Amino acid sequence: TSTPLTIGFPALVLKKIKKIPYLFEVRDLWPEVPIQMGGLNNKTAIKFAKWFERTIYKNASHVIALSPGMEDGVLQENTPKQKVSMIPNMAKIDAFWSREPDYALMKDLNISQDTFKVIYFGALGKANAIEYILESAALLKENKTIEFLFIGSGPGTALIEAYNTKEGYNNVRYLGFFNMEKTSEVVNFCDVSLVTFKNLPILATNSPNKLFDSLSAEKPIIVNSAGWTKDLVENNKCGIFVNPESPQDFADKLTLLSQNQENLKVMGKNSRKLAETVYDKTLLCKQFAEVVNKVKI
Repeated sequence: TSTPLTIGFPALVLKKIKKIPYLFEVRDLWPEVPIQMGGLNNKTAIKFAKWFERTIYKNASHVIALSPGMEDGVLQENTPKQKVSMIPNMAKIDAFWSREPDYALMKDLNISQDTFKVIYFGALGKANAIEYILESAALLKENKTIEFLFIGSGPGTALIEAYNTKEGYNNVRYLGFFNMEKTSEVVNFCDVSLVTFKNLPILATNSPNKLFDSLSAEKPIIVNSAGWTKDLVENNKCGIFVNPESPQDFADKLTLLSQNQENLKVMGKNSRKLAETVYDKTLLCKQFAEVVNKVKI
């Protein structure tokens, strides 16, 4: 399972030397992600990486893609359609669920019970559009009813710290990096969950764990990628899409959302329903097993 793409190398060696077949799961479209992010820009290196990607797909007995966009990316590398299946990430409905808020934890973290809480949890990396969230938060700094909470680790923590040094900017909190159990408790007492990415076409193919955890937690979800996640939240009425190039659009839509508790409740119920009926691990593990059993080796 990738990333990194280089995990395919030992699988390829074992197939060539010991005739052991392999099934390859694509969790990110490499090398296209580092290419579009600017991390891989040497023409020779790009040419080699693209060749290696095609070689891995070609020699795999079957390829599993974690999103519709990733499936399209695999097929564009001349992989036969019958050799590719799309099975997304799985919801953890037993780890994230709706229950009575942990008020003791809220007090321990010095979080007010009265605010509308927007949670971002997960990697705080360059691809996650942390700047975009903070620019949107800045537009709402006079709104004392909305606050942004962050859980995770990565270079984005420095951006949050810099934001909080500005005079009058006190609507953003970095809580730290927590284990899943504590993260679940924090997500549970928040009102909406953010799943954001930098506005690059390749990042719209992502299948982020936080999306499925948020569905399980019965939370409305705000996405800013105009890909399959936009279709998911809009078609299932479990969240909204905001323009990735317009913090103002984000701020305006979030304000409206915070004022409609009934709509929030419906979106949350739709999220949990989707987690239970489409993305639960019992369903997707069965699909995965069926694919493996059908693979001709």
